[in-house]
Amino acid sequence: MEEKHDFIDEGCLMASEPSQWGGRWTEDKLDAFEKYVNAYLTIMNTHREKYGWKLLYFDGFAGSGSRNEKDSQAISDLIPDLFLDEEELNTYKGAAERVLGIEQKGFDKYYFIDKDEASGQQLEERLAKFKSQKELIFRISDANLQINLLADSLHKNKNYAALVLLDPFGMQVNWESIARLKGNRTDLWILIPTGVIVNRLLDRKGNLTHIEKLTSFFGKDEDFLRGYFYRKRTEETLFGETEIVEKVKEPITKIAELYIEQLKTIFNHVTDKPLVLYNSRSTPIFHFACASNNPTAIKIASQIISKKQGK
Repeated sequence: MEEKHDFIDEGCLMASEPSQWGGRWTEDKLDAFEKYVNAYLTIMNTHREKYGWKLLYFDGFAGSGSRNEKDSQAISDLIPDLFLDEEELNTYKGAAERVLGIEQKGFDKYYFIDKDEASGQQLEERLAKFKSQKELIFRISDANLQINLLADSLHKNKNYAALVLLDPFGMQVNWESIARLKGNRTDLWILIPTGVIVNRLLDRKGNLTHIEKLTSFFGKDEDFLRGYFYRKRTEETLFGETEIVEKVKEPITKIAELYIEQLKTIFNHVTDKPLVLYNSRSTPIFHFACASNNPTAIKIASQIISKKQGK
């Protein structure tokens, strides 16, 4: 499968995803997303023929469905000095089979993206049973590139409507790519690695040794991020006044709030309270948010999140 750059005509691409792992939060994420896809299709199917809509499903990190050493290595390559425990590495199972298994008229095209060729081929084999009924498009490429190509297609053809799922383990999605989705008919669900990675890169002393990843992820410069996540105070010592840099309280919540505010600069409506996903130690590790230009979409997403979070 070679990399292709013409989006709608040729198809899509892939990423990597683990299979039977994670904790209760994995199921919470998938359940919430599946409920939303069902509601989305119910509404869109009511109007698609009248308005000539073509529905696209885009999974930017679709994966093979099983984690292997390559997946762990990819995280290490992303941030070499970041230690992740086994539970954190065993993070997510992709939504591909759930979405394809929904029993109502589905999308006109399904795009599955994966940067790793072996993972992409494994996913294509797993989904072979759906090929006779649905148009599945697989691409081996970087998700950011393919998001940009998707955005170009959506801007050129106003009949396209896309449901986009971005659930990378880490910070692979650049803010510039998200910004390209502005002003078209896109519903986005994105997994924000608030506690599992971003919070660790915001070290307590404000050294920010991976500042380039943070600025690319948030779409904010270093001065803004330092002012947002750190506070300065002076302390009297035996040698005079010393300036102390301290990280803000509840940084994981602040990370989610900042990302939500950034999404609001691109989309008209965003879930103010995303789905918070916890590890076995009851620490928040991800926030799962929805963004759209349709207020009904966010109303539905917020209801799903509220019911799921209230369990």
